[in-house]
Amino acid sequence: MSANPRAGRWLVTGAAGMLGQDVLAVLKDAGIEAVGLRRADLDITDPQAVRAAVEGVAVVVNCAAWTDVDGAETAEEAATAVNGTGVRVLAAACADAGARLLHVSTDYVLPGDATQPYAEDAETGPVNAYGRSKLVGEQAVAELLPRDGYTVRTAWLYGEHGANFVATMLKLAAQRDTLDVVDDQHGQPTWSYALARHLVGLGLAALAGTAPAGVYHGTASGRTTWMGLAREAYRLGGLDPERIRPTTSEAFVRPAVRPAFSVLGHDRWSDAGMEPPANWRAQLAEAITRPAFADLLGLPPKS
Repeated sequence: MSANPRAGRWLVTGAAGMLGQDVLAVLKDAGIEAVGLRRADLDITDPQAVRAAVEGVAVVVNCAAWTDVDGAETAEEAATAVNGTGVRVLAAACADAGARLLHVSTDYVLPGDATQPYAEDAETGPVNAYGRSKLVGEQAVAELLPRDGYTVRTAWLYGEHGANFVATMLKLAAQRDTLDVVDDQHGQPTWSYALARHLVGLGLAALAGTAPAGVYHGTASGRTTWMGLAREAYRLGGLDPERIRPTTSEAFVRPAVRPAFSVLGHDRWSDAGMEPPANWRAQLAEAITRPAFADLLGLPPKS
């Protein structure tokens, strides 16, 4: 029996990933019964397998995704199969089973040309194949689960499990005296564990009937650039922030265009009776004391 029977049983897809592992950890701490399925355990494009996995589940947290942004430029059909078709399969299974679906999406569904934070109902307009594939998934959730579907967009995610920008910057600190980092892309660095806590809170609010379905923005509040993030990570780690030097996106040309402005608004959290995500600096200050980051800096981990 679940330690929290009112929460029912939860399913986390993409459980081997950075966010999936954090969601499972938060659920365990909350005493909520949960099953985590990796890609090898569940192909979300397989309707029969998905229906079987969702049966008897109260909440599905979909962390499964094609995340190779540059690779999607030459494999858009494959990316859309996971990020679009697979999400439709999940949404249909949740509709049949009466389960709530929390689907993790991305800022890349937006055009990235704004000057003020994007509201949750802002017009979409992805500028790359990855964003287009994720938008297909968002549309499926809205269409098939108008009352029980929750799309949570995030961006600039980092955490303890797997490769990410913060870990890379800290590793390179021991290898290079200076680093050139892009200073003309604006966004909200988001700690995956903090996002996991908000996802679980939203799922519980959905079960309680206090959270309206629709789009929520699961990024940290505030804003910075990649250079700003790197400098703050160095400062918190006792390193010289001036070792991080500003450069432009033109110095790091990549196959997929990146949005220049990925700052999102958080007004809808109040609709669910929840506080919006914390400022990115506060999230980073807490995250960097965790073992994976503290080890890179030679710091004692937070007890």
